[in-house]
Amino acid sequence: MTGSSRARRIAELIEPLRVEPGTRVRLGRDFDPRYKAGLKKKQGPGLLQEGVSLLAEYQQRLAAQDTYGVLLCLQSLDAGGKDGTIRHVMSGVNPQGVQVSSFKQPSAEELDREYLWRYATRVPARGDIAIFNRSHYEEVLVVRVHPELLERQRLPKDMRGPDIWERRYGEINDWERQLTDNGFKVVKIFLNLSKEEQRLRFLKRIDRPEKNWKFSAADIRERRFWDDYQHAFSEMLSATSTAWAPWYVVPADRKWFARICTAAVLAHTLIGIDPQYPTLAKAARKELRTARRELLAEAPAGTPAGPPCDGGARPDGGGRRNSGER
Repeated sequence: MTGSSRARRIAELIEPLRVEPGTRVRLGRDFDPRYKAGLKKKQGPGLLQEGVSLLAEYQQRLAAQDTYGVLLCLQSLDAGGKDGTIRHVMSGVNPQGVQVSSFKQPSAEELDREYLWRYATRVPARGDIAIFNRSHYEEVLVVRVHPELLERQRLPKDMRGPDIWERRYGEINDWERQLTDNGFKVVKIFLNLSKEEQRLRFLKRIDRPEKNWKFSAADIRERRFWDDYQHAFSEMLSATSTAWAPWYVVPADRKWFARICTAAVLAHTLIGIDPQYPTLAKAARKELRTARRELLAEAPAGTPAGPPCDGGARPDGGGRRNSGER
């Protein structure tokens, strides 16, 4: 498969998941948590491995170019599969170029700052991929469902009015625009889980001893706010899917499909960046040729002067030799 046909296939897979900027979203009406694009589960491992290999290739190029960074934001309700998605999708990349941040209850220091501060400190460096396991969108989700949390943020009273959510949507959009304008691509994925599938996953966490550690009584308490969260997610997707940082609603009832889609969305972003390995200047290539000659001259008698060539161009312009230069 050629690079262009592969890119086209990825774009076609994720297009139905994209929230078109400016549209009004109702999750229950617009996105099916069990959608699978006509694929079968037996196709899952091969497609995921293809995506993982593609990400590994592009991550290496991203790091070498050292110009762009990528921020992947993952949101979902409890048991939506964020941890497993990260583990499987990023299994083939260099861990030195990936930073995962999980945002829990804010600390006292974080509460003393404006609400985006703790997220801004975790954005990626150029050449890196940062993953937010939950993200700045918690500030218009859990805080909206539980407005009493605003008290802990100690906002001035005149800043707590009914327009706070629209104001925060605008502030988040502006922040993401500032990131993208400076070379940091923002990728946003909502893992869309059905209420029934969440119920079954909670029961597995209760019934299987090896999964007990994943369960918290707070999960059941939050489940009671299901309708409130569905409304908050719908409002968030409607207000913050932008041309520079669109949302993708990934069906999460089938874990294998959610992982394929997440890998595809991230790969689509990297293909769009198309990072390239740097081209060395003439002086730097001359230094490489000098270093190569010195290393070849140090070869012990009776051994190949260098490793078998992998087919790439040598700094001296030479072609392929199976056993190195003599």
